[in-house]
Amino acid sequence: MWIADNWKDYEVIDCSSGEKLERWGQYTLVRPDPQVIWDTPKTHPGWKNRNAHYHRSSRGGGEWEFFDLPEQWSIRYPKLDLTFHLKPFRFKHTGLFPEQAVNWDWFSGKIGQAGRPVRVLNLFAYTGGATLAAAAAGAHVTHVDASKGMVQWAKENAAVSGLADAPIRWLVDDCVKFVEREIRRGNTYDAIIMDPPSYGRGPKGEIWKIEDAIHPLVKLCTQILSEQPLFFLINSYTTGLQPAVLAYLLGTEMRICGGRITAEEIGLSVSTSGLVLPCGASGRWEI
Repeated sequence: MWIADNWKDYEVIDCSSGEKLERWGQYTLVRPDPQVIWDTPKTHPGWKNRNAHYHRSSRGGGEWEFFDLPEQWSIRYPKLDLTFHLKPFRFKHTGLFPEQAVNWDWFSGKIGQAGRPVRVLNLFAYTGGATLAAAAAGAHVTHVDASKGMVQWAKENAAVSGLADAPIRWLVDDCVKFVEREIRRGNTYDAIIMDPPSYGRGPKGEIWKIEDAIHPLVKLCTQILSEQPLFFLINSYTTGLQPAVLAYLLGTEMRICGGRITAEEIGLSVSTSGLVLPCGASGRWEI
């Protein structure tokens, strides 16, 4: 498992009975997590002294219960000198997936060691964690997400990270249609990052279902790779897409490029128990 263990402002303190207790900077949150199927005693005082608690509804969705939490606050990822604005968001989210830092560290090293300009395409780019990590490493980044609000949030994260003037192209667009247009334009990229949702809609109502759409999109993306591709990263939070599936996807479409493929679960250490909480999977192709 690849573990994101370079955080200072974030930690999973404990987890039990379908929930995890987390520290985000100076604030503690309790949020649901479907991986937490064990029922251990909730002895840590943070369970009772949390700043906010997201309650899952039996009818689907859920809602936040607030005790003492600002509308927005920030945390830093010191290894890459990045800052992120956080806020309690619908469907339990805060605007950041801390486990992805293990991938930021990996591809930042690839970009820094390339010894040449690197063009990165970040699809389903959300609030810009991967975009900022790539830009901080020196890459030219194209950031694509279907949500105007998410792209604006990512721009704010870039500004507070000192990357407002970095070579980042911000686009609100359907990812598949954007890649199709890039093929027609003849534009290419040295690296591709994608973090597709299990299910979603594009800006004009386009339906995305990952089991049906991920392989065709990977195929399309191979057509916009440069003659000297550097890496291809796929992240998944969908239960059915295990690391071996991601490895097979990349192996099927990237075999003509040679290189190396690895795939693993990604996770976060739990500070009270020393265990590691699984948080999805990633597949990596690299030269």
